[in-house]
Amino acid sequence: MFDIGFSEIALIAVVALLVLGPERLPKVARTAGALMRRARNSWQDVRSEIERELAAEDLKRTINETRQAADVRTDVKAAAADIEGGVRAAASTPPPAAAPSDERH
Repeated sequence: MFDIGFSEIALIAVVALLVLGPERLPKVARTAGALMRRARNSWQDVRSEIERELAAEDLKRTINETRQAADVRTDVKAAAADIEGGVRAAASTPPPAAAPSDERH
């Protein structure tokens, strides 16, 4: 989370020892550790909640795409309309006239 090395932690410990004194330093260190642990746990909870929401949204999108792919009603309706249009066009045009034969008797 933070890029703090051992030397920085040692410097902070020495300054805290000088400022707080040896009596209050352990209590402050425990309190600081508890606050850091609580903050880390809260961050993990938020992160896992966001991941769950993203997974749920992805699942909903996949379900909708699958449902649309499996829904053949629109394809069937379009095919029926094409066939009906072809039948109506064929019914409205007169049949071709028979060509006179070239037979001479």
